[in-house]
Amino acid sequence: MEPKIVIKNKRCKRENILKEYPDAIIFDVTSKGAMKQLSPFYPHGHIPVPGMEGVFSASVEGIWQGLKVFEGEGIDRSRFTNKTMLDLKRTCRTHGRCLGHMYNGDLIGYIEARKKIYIPSYYYMLEHNCAKSIETLKKLSAERTVVLLDYDTNEDIEDEKKPMSHAGLIKKYVLSH
Repeated sequence: MEPKIVIKNKRCKRENILKEYPDAIIFDVTSKGAMKQLSPFYPHGHIPVPGMEGVFSASVEGIWQGLKVFEGEGIDRSRFTNKTMLDLKRTCRTHGRCLGHMYNGDLIGYIEARKKIYIPSYYYMLEHNCAKSIETLKKLSAERTVVLLDYDTNEDIEDEKKPMSHAGLIKKYVLSH
């Protein structure tokens, strides 16, 4: 059987998922889920910050939020050391218009930041901190349908209208490794 991994919104009812995929094994990969170690919020520690030699972050989300640049505010290194999984987000509502992300001293756009910052950081986390979970998903998806629950379900890296699903990155990683 070809490995099968499906991404569904965390708010979907379990019974509806099982109607569509009767053999499914369902894993919640959000910061509140049973597999929260796969969440970008999880503070594994010592994740290299792309574009900042010798700088590390507790979490991938800390990197993503810390490197955001707003109209009246630059990067926020305190996000790199946050190990609580709380108060990591920096939004336009609070900080004004987001201009992009800082990478290697340059301000880069959203899609480029996904490719140069978020995805490499997230894959680093999966490779160095989540090998057992990835191996479990690989084995199970070869036998049955694995459904990963995430708040966001956008698997298209190029679609900047919707937040990207980290569950989609897990799926790509498992299927390519």
